[in-house]
Amino acid sequence: MRVETGWIDANGHMNMAYFNVLFDRALDQAFELLGLNEAYYTEGPGTVFIGEAHLRYKREVTLETPVRITVQLVDYDVKRMHLYLEMRHASEGWLASTSEVMALHIDKAERKVGPFPADILDAIAVMQSAHSALPRPDALGSAIGIPTKGRAGKVGLH
Repeated sequence: MRVETGWIDANGHMNMAYFNVLFDRALDQAFELLGLNEAYYTEGPGTVFIGEAHLRYKREVTLETPVRITVQLVDYDVKRMHLYLEMRHASEGWLASTSEVMALHIDKAERKVGPFPADILDAIAVMQSAHSALPRPDALGSAIGIPTKGRAGKVGLH
């Protein structure tokens, strides 16, 4: 994937909002493998919403940075998928960002979370079987906060 010119901010790197754009595009590609595609979204009984996302910025991405995104299915049930994504430099391999998301299957008629159709669940099970051999990412479930150990004092905005 390539960074687009309009995504570069005043700091000379990709603005934080566009990390989500690239992660979203990668999820679209992964979901297509499961049958969650444009035809399903327009003609089928459901769609997918992201109910929660945790983004971590590890290294700057500039206009010249080619990136590759991987998607790992960590867990699922009949209504949800827990996924972990990594954005890396496409040739050098360094980690730029991670995203952890909870994808929810939405019943379009009810406009609430509902079960995936059986054929989609079967495809998710196949993906989970393949991904179960991957190591569990260390960053899964990490919380945001200021470490208390070694704090010199409180810093506040005035």
